[in-house]
Amino acid sequence: MDEIIRKVESEYKREDLPLIKPGDTVRVHWRIAEFRKDNKSGHVDVKTRVQVFEGVVIAIQGKGINRRIVVRKISHGVPVERLFPVHSPYLEKLEIVSRAKVRRAKLYYLRHKVGRAARLKIIRENQRKR
Repeated sequence: MDEIIRKVESEYKREDLPLIKPGDTVRVHWRIAEFRKDNKSGHVDVKTRVQVFEGVVIAIQGKGINRRIVVRKISHGVPVERLFPVHSPYLEKLEIVSRAKVRRAKLYYLRHKVGRAARLKIIRENQRKR
């Protein structure tokens, strides 16, 4: 049974994504559809556009095709968290802006930190340990 599930999941699994870890600041390019209905004719216009969401990965949930990342950002003083399915066809691109040194798998404690206290220690590219 597991072999059948693995075979079906392999068709939808994306291989073009970078390795994401908690503490990474990522830029998620997400395709969204906007619907506009004309009241007179009843015609529905569908427009798709790509929306960019940049924030810190505070958790990685699920396994396999069900893997999702929780990304948190502060927008105009309001904290915003979004869950993105990593293998979704709506995910256009996922780029890593910077990496931070963290010692936890789930960074939920950042929800209670404000301003400077919520900063993470950034790892520079040339100093990163392999």
